[in-house]
Amino acid sequence: MSTEVRAEITDGVALLTVSNPARRNALNLELSGKLVEAVDAAVADPGVGAIVITGEALAFCAGGDLAELQQADPETLKRVYSGFLSIAACPLPTLAAVNGAAVGAGINLALACDVRLAGPTAKFDVRFMQLGLHPGGGYTWMANRVLGAQGTAAMTLFCDVLDAAEAQRVGLVWRSYPSDEALLAGARELAGRAAGADRKLIEQTKTTMRVTSRLDSHADATDIEVRAQAESVHSEDFRERVAALQAKISKK
Repeated sequence: MSTEVRAEITDGVALLTVSNPARRNALNLELSGKLVEAVDAAVADPGVGAIVITGEALAFCAGGDLAELQQADPETLKRVYSGFLSIAACPLPTLAAVNGAAVGAGINLALACDVRLAGPTAKFDVRFMQLGLHPGGGYTWMANRVLGAQGTAAMTLFCDVLDAAEAQRVGLVWRSYPSDEALLAGARELAGRAAGADRKLIEQTKTTMRVTSRLDSHADATDIEVRAQAESVHSEDFRERVAALQAKISKK
């Protein structure tokens, strides 16, 4: 079976399917490299405004390739990380459609996305402790930001495994769906909203969100936002959208 990342672009949304079915989509060096290439290609395409990441059925991502990990040095590990780190650094909105088990590095792939959605067979299993493996790829930082200290400890140190409903309850997942078909439809619909926005604006807003999340002061965040909002007020996109809205209202 081939190892690939399939790209399908529809209405400004790039659906990237991570495929290594013989190993349940484990992120080996080859697949991580192809994911980097697919993300770079989507970002370089001016017609793409959002990215959805999913896995070849019947899994999302079963982690890192254990055979490769046993021989890995720090530089090799960074190459393994490169796939999900390309998602984490992506300037476009990113969404994970988790359609099966997300284990180890698969958790990192999901956490690297801005939003996570889950299908009925989604399972979130950190599994580092059971393997005798220290977490990597910035997992502890990403998990703490999403789950907080207690949630991160429960999943990492105490090896708590979450299904879709429990993942949604604790905030790891934004929304869950009754079928994989509904999951992909929901992911496309949600991503399509982001893709429908002005690309420069949405990239700038995502950058602002990253910056302000590190601030302690509301006033500092306001100072950053006021400059960016003033710029957008004078944009052609804003004028066109306001005019269209006003025309729509006047017809009622």
